[in-house]
Amino acid sequence: MARRRGLQKVAITDHNTLWGAKAAQQLDPERVIVGEEIMTTEGELLAYFLEETIPPGLPPAEAIAQIRAQGGVVAVAHPFDRRRKGHWKPEALARIAPLVDAIEGLNARCFGREANLRAQQFAAARGLAVIAGSDAHTAGEVGRVVTLLPAFTTAEALKAALTTTRLEGRPSWPTVVLASRYAKWRKRWRLAS
Repeated sequence: MARRRGLQKVAITDHNTLWGAKAAQQLDPERVIVGEEIMTTEGELLAYFLEETIPPGLPPAEAIAQIRAQGGVVAVAHPFDRRRKGHWKPEALARIAPLVDAIEGLNARCFGREANLRAQQFAAARGLAVIAGSDAHTAGEVGRVVTLLPAFTTAEALKAALTTTRLEGRPSWPTVVLASRYAKWRKRWRLAS
């Protein structure tokens, strides 16, 4: 789907695992960035250019230190989306802001404008880069929103490119959560069988 939509790079950030990202990278090594969406004790982080899984449940500073030890890039996922378990309390987010490379300021699964707008304002007030994330749980959601930036192939080049991001796209319809719920139900049903 990323190829069909003309995406030059796509970051695969499954929840608390690299398995899917590594499998996808084998299919298209130049296009796929191996990443992870990590649930910390305070909220979710996005990590790009990882080699090893960062375990969930760590304090944010410890998770960030482990990402940095691998040479990875760190972003905060959907920080102000209160309907998600992984949203951030403002004081916790302010505490880690100096440690991250970017804030996700356009998440396609943030329904309503407030959460994305607050994230963009938070990033602007602190001079942080803003990125977009499709948060795709289905193929149809891939590339729903995108971050436009100069070409890069390494974590360091991505960090440099983050200084010139431009975001495009529109949030998904709220009905996309039904696909996620169906997938969870189907997985449970298969495991029970």
